[in-house]
Amino acid sequence: MASFQIVDDQPDFVVIDKAPNVNFHDEGNFGQGLFHQVKTVLSLEELYPVHRLDKITSGLLVFAKNSEAAATFQKLFSEHKIEKYYLALSTQKPKKKQGLVKGDMAKSRRGMWKLMRTTENPAITQFFSYSLGTGKRAYLLKPHSGKTHQIRVAMASIGAPILGDPLYSIVESERGYLHAFALQFKWQEKSFEYELPPVIGEEFTSTEFRNWLQSMNKPWALAWPKTK
Repeated sequence: MASFQIVDDQPDFVVIDKAPNVNFHDEGNFGQGLFHQVKTVLSLEELYPVHRLDKITSGLLVFAKNSEAAATFQKLFSEHKIEKYYLALSTQKPKKKQGLVKGDMAKSRRGMWKLMRTTENPAITQFFSYSLGTGKRAYLLKPHSGKTHQIRVAMASIGAPILGDPLYSIVESERGYLHAFALQFKWQEKSFEYELPPVIGEEFTSTEFRNWLQSMNKPWALAWPKTK
């Protein structure tokens, strides 16, 4: 299985499809991480990560090709002008079918993070959940911040840990079922929209999940819950 596929190659940035179970950084004797693989395959002198995905997460990831583009992307992210949407699966029904998960995050044990009741510098995640009729539920999520393990912790906090998540779920699977599904942003006055359904994983390629995803509207067209 390839570590990534190129989705779009622009003069200032490249968008890739990251495979699951691929680490972003080098892993010593286990070989090069995703960042160096992308830089090598594209034969680039410069490459700048502007956001990251956890090792278990597949899907859309953007790299800038020069320092000016990287600075612009960082500004767009900090001003919440880049919309990101994720897909997840769980075997559990949430405490509520849609809503907002908001709270500070703190390190816990064994590399885990936990959601706090305080909101001084909170992680903010919105979600919709849908029954697939197979004992599993699909989730569409929209993060408004970029904290470590943010979506994984948010899902666990609503009583629906991600299927196959090695840290936050007791239900094992061949992969962690979290996928960076869609991106929307403006670059030099031009709108860019990317949607990329997951293609790896028995549950993501099931008929029930595919039928549900095909019935969905564009994620940015949905009436998302208010963040305040």
